[in-house]
Amino acid sequence: MTVLTISQLAATAGVTVRTVRHYHHVGLLPEPARDASGYRRYNAQAAVDLIRIRTLADAGVPLARIDALLHAQPAEFAAAIADIDAELQRKMDQLTEHRRRIATLASGEALVLPAEVVAILDRMRGLGVSERAIQLERDTWVLMQALDPKAMAEGIQEKKASFDDPETTRLFLVCDQSVDWEPHDPRVDQLIEDLDAWEIAHGRDSSQRGNLELIYSRIAEASPAWKRILQVLAHRAKQRRTTGHDT
Repeated sequence: MTVLTISQLAATAGVTVRTVRHYHHVGLLPEPARDASGYRRYNAQAAVDLIRIRTLADAGVPLARIDALLHAQPAEFAAAIADIDAELQRKMDQLTEHRRRIATLASGEALVLPAEVVAILDRMRGLGVSERAIQLERDTWVLMQALDPKAMAEGIQEKKASFDDPETTRLFLVCDQSVDWEPHDPRVDQLIEDLDAWEIAHGRDSSQRGNLELIYSRIAEASPAWKRILQVLAHRAKQRRTTGHDT
């Protein structure tokens, strides 16, 4: 009679010794007693059973159901396989839906932001804005949504309108480039003048940040140049308000 060691049995079925031992542990494959030399020896039937177990497991049959299938009559086997196939199909449909949803998330923006904001970020990409600036813009929207959700609708409309204005778009692209500039680069001075003029023309006030202070600090953290820009713009806006009150 042919006898096999556990290593030979595993090799015959194309599995690992660890897998054989696991099948012993869960009760799928009977574990033979040790012989006089202290080794477990397996016969040809064990090899056949192990191959059947491996084949069912590779086909996706849960280990908990394999034992019943090994001892099932043909009709019972066919019915059980049909049930397992239906369950696998359900899981496949679920995975397909998960893949579809993941694909729509793109870089994760749609997971935490409204579709209108995601569209704004996509429009920025189309304008040639750097991905770094887009990430900063995304973080700004995330913070705004958390800190001042009532401002979201107005902010979305303003941002859409800003990209319809050539001068605002030009300034935005320059702001993107300025992130890596030194704080006292002459180009920073010119950008401050341009942004200050823009704020005056559009009735904005950089000194009144309210609940959005954390957003401005996030921008300042990303660029020493922008830390200076924001400080200067806020100072000028405050001076204008003070002068306006005094007159």
